[in-house]
Amino acid sequence: MLSKYVSPGDRIEINEIKKGNTEREGVTRTDRVYQSQVYDVISEDRLEILMPMEKTKLVLLPIDSEYELFFYTQGGLYQCYARITERYKSDNVYLIVMELIGNLSKYQRREFYRLSCAINADIRYLTEQEDGTTGGEDVPYDETVPMEKAIIVDISGGGVRCVGTRKYECGAKVYIKFLLHLQSGAKEYVIPGSILQVGEVESRQGMYEFRVRFENMRIKTREEIIRYIFDEERKYRKRERGE
Repeated sequence: MLSKYVSPGDRIEINEIKKGNTEREGVTRTDRVYQSQVYDVISEDRLEILMPMEKTKLVLLPIDSEYELFFYTQGGLYQCYARITERYKSDNVYLIVMELIGNLSKYQRREFYRLSCAINADIRYLTEQEDGTTGGEDVPYDETVPMEKAIIVDISGGGVRCVGTRKYECGAKVYIKFLLHLQSGAKEYVIPGSILQVGEVESRQGMYEFRVRFENMRIKTREEIIRYIFDEERKYRKRERGE
């Protein structure tokens, strides 16, 4: 299964974890995250990865320690838990061998992790004609219809929370447009959605907070947004550590 989804050269994020004392407490992530790359897939449950580095120093992750891994592959984001079984140098390359604990799975949970932000957006109700379609992003929206300004204050792979001057109706269908600065460059998104919740902003008369759930969006778009969240979260952690 591993070789079907993960290939040499794929970027990998190694998350340090803590195990609870009981099954109910489960597993939690710490703020230690390392970046690396898949070097080779040895078998269906073992792989070699490049030993991670911090600045110019190798990070000697201990043998038998366990981590949560996130793979950035051509087919999307995948997650698993793994244990370090070996650590060595081969042809001047420092490697660690990791053995999977459990199954590799398509990563869904971080779709709903919300990243706090301040992103300019434009939003409007769908027109009657647009509301009668089910094509989502594949149906061009009418650019001649005016849009209203809003600020996205948090974002996830499943939707956004915004602040603006219009009191949208719960359940209403909307288009929201915003720009994200990805590693590959700036990209504009126009995504259909539905209003889940609306409320007045305390101490700010005439301002409303509302949640938008993305609807009928492409898988690629969702994964790009999740990757953006990963990258921004990692930058924040680095700033906190003064790197």
